Amino acid sequence: MTRSLGHYIGGEWVKADASLDSLNPSDTGDIVARFPDGGAAEVDRAVAAASDAFAGWAAASPEVRADLLHKVGEALFARSAEIGELLAREEGKTRAEGIGETLRAARIFRYFAGEALRRHGLTLESTRPGLDVATYREPLGVVGLITPWNFPIAIPAWKAAPALAFGNSVVLKPANITPAIATALTEIIAEAGAPAGVFNLVLGRGDVGRALVDHDDVAAISFTGSQAVGAQVGSAAMAKQKRVQMEMGGKNPLVVLADADLDKAVAIAADGGFFQTGQRCTASSRVIVEDAIHDRFVAALAERAKTLKVGPALSDDTQVGPASSEAQLEQNFRYVDVARGEGGRIAAGGERVEAASPGYYMQPTVIADTAPDMRINNEEVFGPVVSTIRVRDYDEALAVANRGDFGLSAGIVTNSAKHIRDFRKNVRAGMVMINLPTAGVDYHVPFGGTRSSSYGPREQGFAAVEYYTQIKTVYQGD
Repeated sequence: MTRSLGHYIGGEWVKADASLDSLNPSDTGDIVARFPDGGAAEVDRAVAAASDAFAGWAAASPEVRADLLHKVGEALFARSAEIGELLAREEGKTRAEGIGETLRAARIFRYFAGEALRRHGLTLESTRPGLDVATYREPLGVVGLITPWNFPIAIPAWKAAPALAFGNSVVLKPANITPAIATALTEIIAEAGAPAGVFNLVLGRGDVGRALVDHDDVAAISFTGSQAVGAQVGSAAMAKQKRVQMEMGGKNPLVVLADADLDKAVAIAADGGFFQTGQRCTASSRVIVEDAIHDRFVAALAERAKTLKVGPALSDDTQVGPASSEAQLEQNFRYVDVARGEGGRIAAGGERVEAASPGYYMQPTVIADTAPDMRINNEEVFGPVVSTIRVRDYDEALAVANRGDFGLSAGIVTNSAKHIRDFRKNVRAGMVMINLPTAGVDYHVPFGGTRSSSYGPREQGFAAVEYYTQIKTVYQGD
C-alpha cells in the first residue's frame, strides 16, 4: 500500500501536491509513500507555530513534558513490530534491525521522560557577603532538527526527545528517502497529546533544510549527515549566531593485533562493517591488521563476507538488506572501482546481487592490500565495504588509525592490557571500543566524535542537556 503523506504544522496535517516518491529499496516497483516537496513557505508556517507554542511548553510543569515523552515511548514499544516492518520496507534494514531500531527509539523517549524531571541548576556561595548565586537551565526556543535516512526513527528520537524534555519546540526535517517513518513518529507524538505547534514536521528536499537553517526565529540547529552538507549548515547557522550541533560521519578504524583471538576478531569486523548494510556512521570501514596474522585474518573475513545472505529486507533469511537507494548503491560500486584502480585487491564481494525482487543489492565486500593514503581509507563509503591495511606493529597501527579527517569511533581487538590502555588514551576518536565492533552504542551515554566527525556538544544521554538548554546565572541580594 502506498501512503499519501503531508506536513504536520501547528497540530494539523497539511496536504500538498505529492510530487516525490519513497521507493522500497528491496523492491523498486513498490512505492512506499508519496509526499510533498516543501520549501520556505512551509518552514515559515512551521516555525511560526513552534514559536507560538514555545512559551507555554517551556513554562509547563516538567511532569507534563515527562508524561508526553513516556506516552510516546510506550506507543513505540506497542507498535514496534508494525513500525519496524515499515522501516525495513522503506529504508532497507532487515525486519529484525528495523524492530530493534524502533525499540531503541522507544527507550530513548522513556529515558528522556525521566530527564525532563531532572533538569537542574546549582547554588553557589558568592564571594560577596549577603549575596546568593544560583544557576538555572532554560530551553533555547525553536529547535530545527535535520536528520538522515540511515537511522530514520532512532536519530529523530535522540534529537527530539531531549529537545522536548527540556522545554523547546521542534521543527523536524527528515531525509527524503524515509518520509513514512518520520510521519509515523510524528503521528505517535501527536496522538500522545503534544500541544499544537510543539512538534512540527516539514517534508521535502534540501530547500527545507536551508530555509530552516536560515530562519531568524530558529534558535538552534541539530544536524546529522555528510561533511559536505554539514559544512554548509554550520556556516549558515553560525552566520546567524544560532547554536549548532553536527554529526558528520566517520571512517572508523578497527585495529586487530597479533595476540587477538582470530575468530573473535573476524566476527567483530564483520558485525561492525557489514550489518545494517554498512550504513552506519560508526561502521568499521577500515581494518588495520598486524602483519603476523594479516593474511589469515583477511582470508577468514573474506570467507565470512561470502557467506552472508543478501536479500529483501523482509525475508526471514536475509542477513544484509539492500542499499537505501540507487544513488547509494552506485556510490558503493564507485568506491570499489576507485580502490581497485589504486591497487586494492577484491578479496570478496564487489558485485551486485540478484534477488527475487528488483532492488539495490550488493554482496559485502573486502578490499585487501590497501595503503593508508588511498581514498578508500580516507573517504566515507557508507556501504558494506571494508578495506584492510597491513601494519608492522601496534605503534604503526595507532598511527594509521589516527590518520584522516574523521574521528568518530575506533576499536581495538587484543588481549594486551598495555595496548588497550595506550589505545584508549591516544587514539583520536570520540568513542573507543575494546574487543567490540566500532558500531553499536547505548542510548543513555554521550555520542559524538572528534575532528571533522562532530561539532558542538555531544548528543544522547546525560550530555544532551548541554545542547538543548542554556544557563542563566542569578544573583540575589537582601
